[in-house]
Amino acid sequence: MKPTIPQGTRDFGAATVRKRQYIFNTIRTVFELYGFQPLETPAMENLDTLMGKYGEEGDRLIFKILNNGLDNEAKLEKTRQGFEKILEGKSSKEVTERALRYDLTIPFARYVAMHHQQLPMPFKRYQMQPVWRADRPQKGRYREFYQCDADVVGSKSLLNELELINIYATVFQKLNIDIDLRINNRKVLAALADICGGAEKLTDITIAIDKLDKIGIEKVKEELLNRELTEKQVQTIESFLSITGSNQEKLEQLKNIFAGSATGLEGVAELEYLITHSLSAAHHAPVIDLTLARGLNYYTGTIFEIKALGVQIGSIGGGGRYDDLTGLFGVPGIPGVGISFGVDRIYDVMNELGLFPKEVAAGTQLLFFNLGEAEVSKALELAESLRGEGIACEVYHENSKFDKQFKYAEKKEIPFVGILGSKELEQGLVNIKNLQTGVQQQVAFAALASYLTA
Repeated sequence: MKPTIPQGTRDFGAATVRKRQYIFNTIRTVFELYGFQPLETPAMENLDTLMGKYGEEGDRLIFKILNNGLDNEAKLEKTRQGFEKILEGKSSKEVTERALRYDLTIPFARYVAMHHQQLPMPFKRYQMQPVWRADRPQKGRYREFYQCDADVVGSKSLLNELELINIYATVFQKLNIDIDLRINNRKVLAALADICGGAEKLTDITIAIDKLDKIGIEKVKEELLNRELTEKQVQTIESFLSITGSNQEKLEQLKNIFAGSATGLEGVAELEYLITHSLSAAHHAPVIDLTLARGLNYYTGTIFEIKALGVQIGSIGGGGRYDDLTGLFGVPGIPGVGISFGVDRIYDVMNELGLFPKEVAAGTQLLFFNLGEAEVSKALELAESLRGEGIACEVYHENSKFDKQFKYAEKKEIPFVGILGSKELEQGLVNIKNLQTGVQQQVAFAALASYLTA
């Protein structure tokens, strides 16, 4: 049988792993500069922890794990009954009680709910781990992918949103990615829902609006009508989505629309504060985008979304405020706000635009050829000395023909080979050949490190 991997997953070779680590390390460094602490949670969570937290569509994309231990007839019969419930559209603990995590935010909220009495508040954490979604694989969308999150809980201050905006701007500036940083506010959307029939319409409206980029305004209107909104309500939403102009012009129009809504004006005031106080450079400054909805039920205030300029890839980051997420786990009153980086998409953007520094993919710098016992003994000694200087090197594992050793170096893209024969051993020299230029030079043992780092 030909070996394969599950659709929507990938293997990563050395060059790819090094590039990904470059992204991780850049993000991690910025998180640490802002006082965030690392956290890791299990790959699987109890199904009850995840279900009902991501909206109707999100729940369908959760990878459920089948129960094990069908070691007797009674358990097997319960499992059969459980599958019958699932076929009826119900859930069944007889079949599955656990699932792979869908994102890092809900597991984080569960962690805070379990440990909030011991945590310093506000609690600032970052997390870099894989998540899984039963999505349809396509360019930039995978079933297994990494998220890098930063969240602050225990504070309602908008200073947290400002810092998260600055984190986005700093990270992408370090990665040399030009971005479109968009913000909106769920209070504004909640006020829109009130105008269009009441708070119970908010989820229907945000789910539809969230698809605007993918399906266009006409399909969004069609979906809203299918969700039992009236023609007049849909027209109100279309007018709202059509608001254009500078950030300040949008804010003025919103103040007029929501003049009679305390919730709407509160959302507008929060947007205005962030726009006014943002320290981001002009090309990374936030832009108010009223079409931004982020169709997750738990957001309650500011919402963020990041897209890379110059490439046709979806969002590479997003997040928002969720002022009662831990309330889902019986611990109400702990506000929070967080952002996420989509590392897999960031990698695709940087690869497509050629933004990785050349040195990122560098591995072994020097391969010592194996030309005999005495020569290898000295080569091992020199290799250890170079490693002590932080220079990656190898000694070929067996005394083979030059051609075989050269091919090994070429396959691993090792830039230098060191040829140490009996003559060189007597003279205290190594013949160093640059495989990229073909230039060969004799270098004294003591000068090897400085030669390779010049």
